[in-house]
Amino acid sequence: MPSHSIKPLSPHLINQIAAGEVVDRPASVVKELLENSLDAEADQISVEIESGGVKRIRIRDNGMGIAKDELSLALSRHATSKISNLHDLENIHSLGFRGEALPSIASISRLKLSSCQENSAQGWCLYGDGQETFDEVEPIAHPKGTSLDIKDLFFNVPARRKFLKTEKTEFRHIEDVVKKMALSRFNTQFSLQHNGRNILNLRAANDEESSNARIAAICGKGFSENCFYFEHEAEGLRLWGWLGLPTFSRAQTDLQYFFVNGRVIRDRVVSHAIKQAYQDVLYQGRQPTYVLFFEIDPVRVDVNAHPSKHEVRFRESGHIHRFLQKTVEKILAELRPEDSLKTDKAKLHVVNNQTTPLTADLNPPLPKPIFSNTQQNLGLSVKESMSSYKQLHQGSPSTDKAMQALLAKQGISENIPINNYNELDSKEKIAEKTAVDNNPFAHYAKSPTLAKNSMPVQLPEYETLKPEEKSFSLLPDDAETGEVPPLGFAVAQIQGVFILAENTEGLIIVDMHAAHERICYEYLKRSMAEDNIRSQPLLIPVSFSVTPQEADSAEQYQSIFKNLGFNLDRLGNDKLVIRAVPSLLKDSNVTTLVSDVLADLLMYGSSERIQTEINAILSTIACHHSVRANRQLSLPEMNDLLRDMERTDYSGQCNHGRPTWTQLTMSQLDKLFMRGQ
Repeated sequence: MPSHSIKPLSPHLINQIAAGEVVDRPASVVKELLENSLDAEADQISVEIESGGVKRIRIRDNGMGIAKDELSLALSRHATSKISNLHDLENIHSLGFRGEALPSIASISRLKLSSCQENSAQGWCLYGDGQETFDEVEPIAHPKGTSLDIKDLFFNVPARRKFLKTEKTEFRHIEDVVKKMALSRFNTQFSLQHNGRNILNLRAANDEESSNARIAAICGKGFSENCFYFEHEAEGLRLWGWLGLPTFSRAQTDLQYFFVNGRVIRDRVVSHAIKQAYQDVLYQGRQPTYVLFFEIDPVRVDVNAHPSKHEVRFRESGHIHRFLQKTVEKILAELRPEDSLKTDKAKLHVVNNQTTPLTADLNPPLPKPIFSNTQQNLGLSVKESMSSYKQLHQGSPSTDKAMQALLAKQGISENIPINNYNELDSKEKIAEKTAVDNNPFAHYAKSPTLAKNSMPVQLPEYETLKPEEKSFSLLPDDAETGEVPPLGFAVAQIQGVFILAENTEGLIIVDMHAAHERICYEYLKRSMAEDNIRSQPLLIPVSFSVTPQEADSAEQYQSIFKNLGFNLDRLGNDKLVIRAVPSLLKDSNVTTLVSDVLADLLMYGSSERIQTEINAILSTIACHHSVRANRQLSLPEMNDLLRDMERTDYSGQCNHGRPTWTQLTMSQLDKLFMRGQ
């Protein structure tokens, strides 16, 4: 029977209890020790693992080292060189600072701590055997830096050892920790061995090329070829790193790395903000990929929120959420086809020069982007810039009338670009369309040559074609002397579905419906944003119950609801009433929507649910009124579509996250036909 009297615990038992919080598996040991090495300013770290870390973990670095008389103190509870007062605790610049890791590890393993300082002629070591006391410090030959050799982890805590997974699984967690640490410090060399086999050997990365090589080694070649680097700074906050293209998404969150002041973290506010930024371009159920570094004044973030330091707490979580979401949204919107087509992969550099300098002095070097690309707004209004798309798809009269009535309620012009590309009003065109519908290839018989001096569609006899007399370029004449646009010039259409275009790299294939759907969608969003969201008063106001905290939130954020078309009042301590809703959402379950928004506001300080619901309706409108399959377009019309794609935000994906175009380079085409092999 347990005793009911209160008594102090022994220091050894306290350390073992702390080990349960700090050390739950071998990977936790590796993480704590690597953080100590990085805080000691090491730029070379080697990790040797045996049997998934249970049998042995050995970590060596070339850091500052530990003095002889401080070795035993380093293994004492709540002893650290990184903080000394409350001010230091509120301005954490280091990775490890709690003073619990080493004594906790020493209490559950057989440990050897060796170290030598730079100006010392002799190294020293200390042995521990899972007990409260340690052996005397002994001299040892050791280079500058520190080594920790940990054997038989959890040997005296068999219950904890039973919860460990297989050797392969435990080592996979260790490898993940080393990769995260290597991403947090590009200028540090890392090596990893398991059972004598080399797993990772990452050289220090101090320039752009080596930084990209490290990204490829850790995140894979697929990510490195489908990501772009950016920088953005504003309001004393700085976000930089690599964002994966929306078309390079994952089923899991295994390629999401986020660092706050050099510390890898998991945070709901962060992950939610970034996923919200991708929601308009990501295929349903897919996860974005990124390696992002967030720099903030240490006073504005609490990194002492969790014993294992995996989580942080922002003092202004709502503001941080908005900054992250809007920054990533802006960067994604500014991507254009010319960025994705660059042979060295897209690099985007967006920096707000009017910023407040950060107080944090961070270790990671900042690779410079290849070029600075700051997209500007179009000089023309959306209506003018899309004038070539009037009358794109002729739907049924009843459908068009109903749709225009719906749009008119929102103040959106009836001349939106969603009708038809090319009015087939003449008998000749109607006959031609009928023939094409019956035979998708029929229009080729009547097609003229694509351009002067270019290959005609109807080929002459082979023997009459002489290279010195014929030009086989499919580009129009103005491209021969002028600059070729990123998506090139249209040359043909396949069965009324895909547009083929030629650019300087090779062949561009465009899904014309998906591309036009995005163009229409962005037009509708901008039109609504310019005219504001219109409200519709409810004939019978809707009241519903909420928690007192949600009612307080509704009052605090009343202006947000008003800007989104809601008239929301508080009736009592736990009751709200909706008197008006956005016109487009009049048939939605508004009480559930408002409740979800309030929950978001309480957790993240912001919410995009209402705008998401409105965008979903606009997306449906754009989808149903974009050019359809079997719509035959002329070359000028196809080129107009290509040019508008180059000017439209998020043009690389349709409203549902599917790609709108792809590139086949000449080398890829050569491989298809085994040319040069």
